[in-house]
Amino acid sequence: MLQAIKAAAQVHGLPLDLRDDRHFYCSVREFAAHARGRKSLRMEYFYREMRKRHGVLMGGEAGDELEGGQWNFDAENRQAFGAAGPGAVPPRAAFAPDAITREVIASVEARFATHPGRLDSFAWPVTREQALVALQRFITERLPLFGRYQDAKWPGEAWLYHAHLAAALNLKLLHPREVVAAAVAAYHAGAAPLPSVEGFVRQILGWREYVRGIYWTRMPGYAEFNALDAHEDLPVWYWSGATDMACLRDALTQTLQYGYAHHIQRLMVTGLFALMLGVQPQQVHAWYLAVYVDAVEWVELPNTLGMSQYADGGLMAGKPYVATGKYIQRMSPYCQGCRYDPAQRIGDTACPFTTLYWDFLMRHEALLAANPRMALQVKNVARLSDAQKQAIRERAAAIRRGEVGAENAATQQTLLDA
Repeated sequence: MLQAIKAAAQVHGLPLDLRDDRHFYCSVREFAAHARGRKSLRMEYFYREMRKRHGVLMGGEAGDELEGGQWNFDAENRQAFGAAGPGAVPPRAAFAPDAITREVIASVEARFATHPGRLDSFAWPVTREQALVALQRFITERLPLFGRYQDAKWPGEAWLYHAHLAAALNLKLLHPREVVAAAVAAYHAGAAPLPSVEGFVRQILGWREYVRGIYWTRMPGYAEFNALDAHEDLPVWYWSGATDMACLRDALTQTLQYGYAHHIQRLMVTGLFALMLGVQPQQVHAWYLAVYVDAVEWVELPNTLGMSQYADGGLMAGKPYVATGKYIQRMSPYCQGCRYDPAQRIGDTACPFTTLYWDFLMRHEALLAANPRMALQVKNVARLSDAQKQAIRERAAAIRRGEVGAENAATQQTLLDA
């Protein structure tokens, strides 16, 4: 869009005055200064700079002391739910569609009736007043447990303790400064623990600003990156949820129903499978941009190509985020009701995530061995016999052909025909 505006101004000989977007903490020029001279970028260093520059969760007389004495609280955060599950999760802040929204829904139903997704559960905030209600509901009802369970998953529970504010922020119904201020105020009032507040602030002040900086300093070339030379097609069942993998079926069905999935479902379920399958990253990008209500390109593209698919070769993230099905088993109960065994990498009941994990390590062994954060994982490949390696490759090839993981062949062909 910026390039189109510049071109139009040039064609018509008009001056163009570009202003900083005041909806963010960090301007594009400030991020460019931070990135200048760095071979790779790391959110953690950027986040620390932002905390100090804006005095967020900083104390002491000079304002240079960390609240709680540390930058993050991951040791306390990122836990799984117990065997009893999440318990009584507060209902999401839902808003009945107003007249304008109902008009748009009717138009979509008339013009795009055969497209994926559903409209009957649309309840997102679409006004400033609604967005403020959603913010307050999150601060009061979900923030206290946000940090502890930000990576947890549970079947049939779409909302859990996440904020559900990204769409309102990206539509500029909320300002990030007021969102961060509300969370920090809850901590100072004793209404939310520091680990949860810091974990949430990290998402807004750190990660959100960081991906925007990546986008505006690296586009348009960034959109074409494909460092792992991945060229598989996205499985057609990403548009239907018709897979017999329990974790993927739940995440995809939820996505198509609500236009929403929380960050760990995107990174470590839908994104993880696409990465290890070897899907062309631009196809993954197109899917994420299409299905999520908060998917404005500046935030979606770097998260997908950089963080999720490692297509930028490590510019944004220090390593590809790959794991076997055991990770999903550790963080959720999905595997209990799934036909696949996360402990098995070959055989009819082997979890496709586990098979593809080992296949991914073998396919990219030379590249990953040079990454200090992946070297230990890659060393495990040497423990496999040639026969085991061949069996893994054969089952991975069957997964790519759609012979494993798809709900049934007839359903997949119907989807392809449509």
